[in-house]
Amino acid sequence: MARAVTVGNGSLLVGLDYRGQVRDLYYPYVGESNHVSGASGNFVHRIGVYVDGVMSWFDQPDWLITIGADDHTGVGSMVAVNERLQITVVSKDAVHNERNVFLRNFIVTNNSGSNRLVKLFLAQQFRISESRRGDTAFYDPRVKAIVHYKGKVAFLVNAYVGDKQFIDYNIGLFGIEGKEGTYLDAVDGILERNPIEHGSVDSVIGLSADMLPGGEVKMIYWVVCGENIPEVHTLDAYVIKEKPERLIAATEAYWQAWLEKEDRDLSILSTPLRTLFNRSLIMMRVHADNHGGVIASSDTDMLHHGRDTYSYVWPRDAANVALALDVTGYHDATKRLFTFLAECAEPGGYLMHKYRTDGVLGSSWHPWMQNGKPRLPIQEDETASSIFMLWQHYEKTRDLEFIESLYNPFIEPAARFMCEYIEATTGLPQASYDLWEEKYGTSTYTAASVYGGLMAASRFAMVLGKDDDARTYQAVAQRLQSSISSLLYDPEIKMFVKHVLHTEDELIYDRTVDTSSFYGLILFEVFDIDDPKIIASAKTVAERLQVDSNSKGYVRYENDAYYRMNDAGSPNPWVITTLWMAQYYIRKARTLKELKPALELLEWTCSHATTGGVLAEQMHPNTREHLSTAPLVWSHAEYVLAVDAYLNKITELSIKDI
Repeated sequence: MARAVTVGNGSLLVGLDYRGQVRDLYYPYVGESNHVSGASGNFVHRIGVYVDGVMSWFDQPDWLITIGADDHTGVGSMVAVNERLQITVVSKDAVHNERNVFLRNFIVTNNSGSNRLVKLFLAQQFRISESRRGDTAFYDPRVKAIVHYKGKVAFLVNAYVGDKQFIDYNIGLFGIEGKEGTYLDAVDGILERNPIEHGSVDSVIGLSADMLPGGEVKMIYWVVCGENIPEVHTLDAYVIKEKPERLIAATEAYWQAWLEKEDRDLSILSTPLRTLFNRSLIMMRVHADNHGGVIASSDTDMLHHGRDTYSYVWPRDAANVALALDVTGYHDATKRLFTFLAECAEPGGYLMHKYRTDGVLGSSWHPWMQNGKPRLPIQEDETASSIFMLWQHYEKTRDLEFIESLYNPFIEPAARFMCEYIEATTGLPQASYDLWEEKYGTSTYTAASVYGGLMAASRFAMVLGKDDDARTYQAVAQRLQSSISSLLYDPEIKMFVKHVLHTEDELIYDRTVDTSSFYGLILFEVFDIDDPKIIASAKTVAERLQVDSNSKGYVRYENDAYYRMNDAGSPNPWVITTLWMAQYYIRKARTLKELKPALELLEWTCSHATTGGVLAEQMHPNTREHLSTAPLVWSHAEYVLAVDAYLNKITELSIKDI
């Protein structure tokens, strides 16, 4: 299932599902080494309550659970009600903004009219370094807590009821030797207190309280992360000294101050639009590793159905997130990202398919051979987009020293690669994979991005006094612009083509209507918004790619089969493509009235977010169910970009009307 809440600090990221259970725990890099999730989907940190001889885990249907995140702090919140047991459990969930600590503040309420002994059980199934081999878990009497460790990763689990530390625990095996999980030891409310186990190990702790009718009790739980056992001992002592509740409050205050750093007036927006805007900002930052990489998603649910996840740095996705952070004033994270991308770039100047947040090349399905000939397995728009977005960063920050530090190792090699990776006969970029990672050839979107990247490189060169470079990059870009106009626009479909493949003696066109073939030309400033070909393309997209069903968003392209459901009458609408259309309407608007279509698409987006403010990649066109991964950070970035553009346009048009 998709993630309901994602909390983190740039080194530790924790994802909770819709039952309040931990499904993802990344450390020490965001997106790299998920120490909980596995391909089977069975790894989870469970929560359960035992009362009156009955054990009930939160993944059972008798719990009504509402989970989300505070719109000003990013701290998670959960309310779990069990009418049969007459128990309510409320929690605040946070990763401390400075220290690698995951904290959960539970308030348990006895809704019955009698005195009762209530037990809260918390189970941990770690898969340290994404392998079940060689893990050790033990009860550490020195600190009276549970420690899981392997190699240079250690986790310490601790909990208190009021001022009393937990005493009930058990440690055992799961997933091997016929063992389903040690959490099952809690079925009778009593834990055996086995002190140590190794291999594929899990643990469970119990917290007990005698409760009056209508009474409530506070139960605090935390997991600290470190490289070794002495480090987690020290961090555990820090949590005890500073008090977990105070650490959660400090985290809330930090995120509120982070959101209020920029003087931004959102009052013109409805409350749901404002809430999603704030949550989207936090979502982007939480998925940005402190070493620079920004992952596409922390949701590993796809791993349970396929071969890999979205927890990689796609330079394209990350560059779009950087643009959203830059326009809203959060330049520190974007500066780290561009430094990260510069360090990842190949000596030839191009970026590869995707990367891990530790800077290592990520997995890929793009071959190095095409029709028996060696070819670069790249998506060239990723290189081009990064240079284009870097210019947007410079325009916001005017940090010339930073740009100068990147020119020789990153900007110039990338620009020279883009100049050389051009077909002599057509003036279009040579073949690579498109932004959807499906088609090999030259897509309109990729051609547009290369134009934008070369024009950005030309501006950088001009600023730094490299006039010859500037003229060269601009000349190649201008020829490319002309080729896009003459070779990629099809007057019959009144649209720029999706893709062209140049064989030895002909150009083979794919005339599938694709939203990216339209919006890429606007994003990378290839043509003016009022260019007749842009206007005609916008009309074609609106007529052929908007869903005519319960969900009126826009699909990626005609007959898109990715995650298409058998019971759906059309491909799935995507948040990204829908918000592209919103941004087109915003750019095009000349009066406040003409902004209405854009506002409707912003509201459409908001209506598809979860109660916790999570946006997916795509939705079912009829049921509106989230499909593929959620959250998708690029979706949140496009929402922020669209809202920012909408607010700026309202200001611009309002001033004009005065």
